[in-house]
Amino acid sequence: MLRYSACLLLTIAACAQPPASFTVTGDWAVRVSVAGAEPRVLDVGTPIIRSVTAEKHASLPLFNPQAGGWARGARPEGLRAQETTSPYLLEPASFVLRAGPGPESLAFSPGTDYELDPVWGTFGRLPGSRIAADQPVYASYRHAQMRLDSVVLTAAGQIALRPGEPRAAAPPLPALAPGDRHLGNIYIPRGIPKLTPDHLFPILESTYPEPPRGQRHPVIQKLVRRLESGQPLRILAWGDSVTDASYLPERETQRWQEQFVARLRQQFPKARIEMLTQAWGGRNTGSYLAEPPGSPHNYKETVLDVKPDLVISEFVNDSGLTPQRVEERYAKLLADFQSIGAEWIILTPHYVQPERMAFTREREIDQDPRPYVEALRQFTARHNVPLADASLRYGRLWRQGIPYNTLLLNAINHPDSRGMRLFADALMHLFQ
Repeated sequence: MLRYSACLLLTIAACAQPPASFTVTGDWAVRVSVAGAEPRVLDVGTPIIRSVTAEKHASLPLFNPQAGGWARGARPEGLRAQETTSPYLLEPASFVLRAGPGPESLAFSPGTDYELDPVWGTFGRLPGSRIAADQPVYASYRHAQMRLDSVVLTAAGQIALRPGEPRAAAPPLPALAPGDRHLGNIYIPRGIPKLTPDHLFPILESTYPEPPRGQRHPVIQKLVRRLESGQPLRILAWGDSVTDASYLPERETQRWQEQFVARLRQQFPKARIEMLTQAWGGRNTGSYLAEPPGSPHNYKETVLDVKPDLVISEFVNDSGLTPQRVEERYAKLLADFQSIGAEWIILTPHYVQPERMAFTREREIDQDPRPYVEALRQFTARHNVPLADASLRYGRLWRQGIPYNTLLLNAINHPDSRGMRLFADALMHLFQ
């Protein structure tokens, strides 16, 4: 058993209310203790495995083994996340595909008639199979869901569990009752066989511990003077699908750039800000540089020629760049921006699907392991470019009781509005 009680990690103010201690005491039981209340063992309950029978698919595409796992074929409804399926939810052995809705209907053969991706749950027909291109098929299967339960200290001084809503991705926190003090969360990811300490998320910090604010970066000082005096300021948000964020339900207010500019205007009432966005889902800086003239994403025409006063870049899709390639490519970008008189702020990327980060858990992950992120930090220090380090904020979410993966709407790399706020927080810290 492992206990988490870490007042040493907190500020003095936060220690006025010591964090709760969470301890696994059974497969689905957690003992919670906190000052001022009787300890209690909470029964989290065995996760519900849902059964789906005869889910109709009007036609079945060919299975594409070269695509990402979430895009290799049809997507079972029970596994659907935003634009994708959620991995590791399907019980592969339970999957049956039939020609009709009844159990007497012809059952197609895996590996001969169709192929199934066991991780992402997508499925498609095979060449020469008995499934015609326009033939309806019916899928039956079992699948798990993700869930986030909250532990609270009630107004009556009792420790209680508030069950969350199961979802295929991005499970929300449950609503708390009036007077509840939120002590932490218990995370049920996918089809786990039992709870472990890695699933316990007591709240150790209420907010991100902002570093000392010192003197503003010279670039930021220049920008602040323009904001305070009411001089026009054209900002270009440049990035990939996270900057485009067409997947958000209210993207015109929820995107990181909109949240950031709204807060700038609040802080600087005289500000005259023009906000532009140039974003290309699934692409990176190299993609822009490779586009020919006339392309809707040609770098010169859509980034340089719009004459921004400030470029803010976000490219999680650059994460595969080596430190050497970061230096080479970003030095070129910096020279280009300087040639048109534009300033540049670089955002470090958010955390993405745990497997892509080589994480086996979502606790104790303060340090981003991606070489790209460290390369950005070194590049900006070497070239005196302001850095808005959103990655640091993602790395501490577990201390706030939040498994970061619950912010990813597509279970891969698309943060929700809360994740977008972390980018805005990192940017605003530069201007405080």
